[in-house]
Parts: sequence; structure tokens; C-alpha cells
Amino acid sequence: MSVPPTPSNAELELLKALWRQGACSAREVHNGAAGALDWSYSSTRKTLERMVDKGLVEETVEHGLNMYRAKVGKVATLAALSTDFARRVLEIDGALPAQAFADSRLLSEQELQQLDALLRAPAKDDPA
Repeated sequence: MSVPPTPSNAELELLKALWRQGACSAREVHNGAAGALDWSYSSTRKTLERMVDKGLVEETVEHGLNMYRAKVGKVATLAALSTDFARRVLEIDGALPAQAFADSRLLSEQELQQLDALLRAPAKDDPA
């Protein structure tokens, strides 16, 4: 499994909108993240452009409209962010319990199972 690029907090909000809605125009992404991000449409567009450059999002043209799709998987991205937080902030070296994410509105039951498997997998730098 390759480690996805790390999104900033704002980028994560845009990714969550894309994960929920699928392929979207910049306006649809902006509207989908409006509750979490109190900023202008132009800020959304600029952030989407940076996300394309980082490899987080792909941009295609459909019927003359720029459409955006998440290029990184939701579960892999959340596992990487959670593991990084646990190690850097909480100083936890072992596996995180996926049960901590059970009440997430972002994850389905199947995605929770996938997340559990990723969180239990040994880190790339750990001898296994």
C-alpha cells in the first residue's frame, strides 16, 4: 500500500465532500464543504488546483465543465492520518482500535473493517 499525500485540514474537508458526492464541479465541492469552511469560492478553486498538483484530486473536463474526483482513497487516507496522529501526538506505537471510529458518519461498516485492517498492519518502517 502506498502512503497517500497528506492533506491539510482544508484539503481534507474538500476530500470529504468529494468522497460523499463523487465527481463534482468546483461549485459543488464548494457547496459540499461550505458548512466546514467559511471561505470564498475562489479559495475553493485555488485549493482544488493545489490538490491536483499534490495528487490528491484529479481534474477532468466533462461537457465543457471541470470535474473533480478524489484520487486518494478515503480509508487509506484516514488510516494514514490516524496513525500519524497517534504516533506523533499521542505517542502510541501499537495499532489503534478501529472501534474508536464506530460512530463516524463518514465511514460505512465495510469501510470500518477496511480501516481496522489498515490500522493493525505493521508500519512500513517496523520490522515485521
